[in-house]
Amino acid sequence: MTARVVCLGPACAGTDGRTAVQAHGNAHKFDERLCRRLSIVAARAVVDASGTWAVPSPAGADGLPALGERAAADRISYRVPDLDDPAVRARYAGKRTAVIGSGASAFTALAALAALAREEEGTKALWILRRGMTGSTFGGGSADQLPARGALGLAAKAAVDDSHAVAVTGFRTQAIERDGDGRLVLVAEDGRRLDPVDEVIVLTGLRPDHSFLGELRLGLDDRLQAPTALAPLIDPNQHSCGTVSPHGHRELAHPEQGVYLVGMKSYGRAPTFLALTGYEQVRSVAAALAGDLDSADRVELTLPETGVCGGSGLYDAPEAASSDAGGCCAPTPQPVVALTAAPVLQPLTVVESGPAGGCCGS
Repeated sequence: MTARVVCLGPACAGTDGRTAVQAHGNAHKFDERLCRRLSIVAARAVVDASGTWAVPSPAGADGLPALGERAAADRISYRVPDLDDPAVRARYAGKRTAVIGSGASAFTALAALAALAREEEGTKALWILRRGMTGSTFGGGSADQLPARGALGLAAKAAVDDSHAVAVTGFRTQAIERDGDGRLVLVAEDGRRLDPVDEVIVLTGLRPDHSFLGELRLGLDDRLQAPTALAPLIDPNQHSCGTVSPHGHRELAHPEQGVYLVGMKSYGRAPTFLALTGYEQVRSVAAALAGDLDSADRVELTLPETGVCGGSGLYDAPEAASSDAGGCCAPTPQPVVALTAAPVLQPLTVVESGPAGGCCGS
């Protein structure tokens, strides 16, 4: 079923040709406009697995858009570039590109730009790090229990070691300005100004979109925007990917009965999510909805403990800059609607700053 959900709750009304969703008591009614046809589907539960990809975090180190960021949108991307696309390749080939971020997405972009630099003369990357370089900057390497994640960090390290990328550390982006030629100049909170770049790739993490859930009674942690019972278990100041306790439907529940946020969206703004965790969350929720609470409560999950994916420690604390710490079945069935595609890409929204860093954060 292809539909775009714009709201959930008793006050929803589909007046703009897009999908509207209504919730009355425990019956969630989905009002769908598909090819100009209107239909209603009643469901006893809603499982939102739409992820966080639609709302990328901005370049500003304080969690807000940097001054001038929106004005420079024509030269800024918030996605890892697909260099197999000729148009995208032409955008970065022979250009000087700043990559802002310190997680897996940034590693991927750096490795891709390094590969491009080996083929296209003049291609350079500038890696903007809010923290200093430590022994854990590139992850766990060959010791990572997730080999592909370890290899990704090593590829980013090779980009720096081979001079295809230059790291700029301790740089908290405050503004993005244009020079006389239209190129972009990054300005830090401490006044430092970098030489102009042609493009900027911002990979500072992702945020959940709760805009279409506004009429539901959600119980979310104010800081992480994760379910209140889950937030302490995933706090990136205390946990890495591998130290998150197994959890399931009870930790994912909300005051609105039958509503669950699962997968990466359940982690809110925490950068320590692993797909293995999401699989177990979904299994537990599915068992609970099927009425098998014994199975739903029996959460079994073994996560890799080695490798860095956010790590412990306050991301901007001075001591963090020099530390190597971190780590990375039931009654007659009724429809259960699982939201697996997020709504339309949202523009940058000014919200209260929260923790950044880790897998995708800067």
